[in-house]
Amino acid sequence: MFTVKAGYSDAIEIKSPADQVREFFADLGNFADLMPGIAAIHTDAKGISHWKIEADIPVVGKMIQKFAVELAEKSAERIEWFPVAKETQNFLRFSADFLEKARDTTLIHFSQMVELRRKSARELHLLAGLAGESVISSEMTKKVSEMIRVFIQRAKERLEK
Repeated sequence: MFTVKAGYSDAIEIKSPADQVREFFADLGNFADLMPGIAAIHTDAKGISHWKIEADIPVVGKMIQKFAVELAEKSAERIEWFPVAKETQNFLRFSADFLEKARDTTLIHFSQMVELRRKSARELHLLAGLAGESVISSEMTKKVSEMIRVFIQRAKERLEK
């Protein structure tokens, strides 16, 4: 089994009320609009959201992957999306926990994990075997971190107006 993983986790403070921040993070359109590398997100009639993500990975080149996720939790304190139960190859999970620090200040703990599983490296990309799991995982983590940092900065700009 050839498996690559990437993850990001951080706490971010936004000077905006918790309900407004929560609404923003619940709207997947904001991810599609503000996060680089997200080619498209659409939700089907069954409530499953399909993310199409593009990333340039050094050594390997451009990779385009699709992820099917469903809402696992949407409460006042947390929003969480999980891979659909039948998924066997492309796993995307993200969560945002909200803590109201003051009337107009919200602390968000944001976490995103990506995992790609294939029987062989060649199923992922022709050059994946040459690069290896650890190199691709490391480069994917850098790319995911960059994508999320840009998204968070843009989200802060929009929410702190």
